[in-house]
Amino acid sequence: MKNQNLLTKIFALIAMLSGAIWLGAYAVRMMVSYQLFDIDMNLMGFVNDNNLEGILIAISPAINATFILYITFIIAFTLFLFTSVLKFKENGWLFIITIIVYVTLPFEVYLMITDVSIIKELNYSEVINSQYAVSLIRERFITLSSFPIIIFLSYCSIIYFLIFKPFKLD
Repeated sequence: MKNQNLLTKIFALIAMLSGAIWLGAYAVRMMVSYQLFDIDMNLMGFVNDNNLEGILIAISPAINATFILYITFIIAFTLFLFTSVLKFKENGWLFIITIIVYVTLPFEVYLMITDVSIIKELNYSEVINSQYAVSLIRERFITLSSFPIIIFLSYCSIIYFLIFKPFKLD
């Protein structure tokens, strides 16, 4: 990164910050959301109509954060790649990170389509239809099954590649 211009460093910083915060928000969102359902994807016993709206409102910031930060991360990472003088051939770590980001991108975009409906329901509705919001969250889990966990673990591996920079030719 020593040979990079200021603009490239700014894009790298924005990508790393938004990616790190997105990863944390994604973990929180998964942990809280999975706690709502039992193994058969039915609401847990402690969730009832009286507290469901409050639970959904509590989850809403994590949903909003993951949505906005992922978009910010993708844009900043792409701009970093275009402005950087780093070559994939000499920096295998960057190539692997790029593969992880762009292979998981279509799947995450597909999940984000459901997130748009969830965000509309929780943030822009006069009255929150809790059952509809829960059905959207359930649909998000059922659609790609355990893929959000795979995305999370893949992005955790990016941290390793950023720190140790393996496969680098000097």
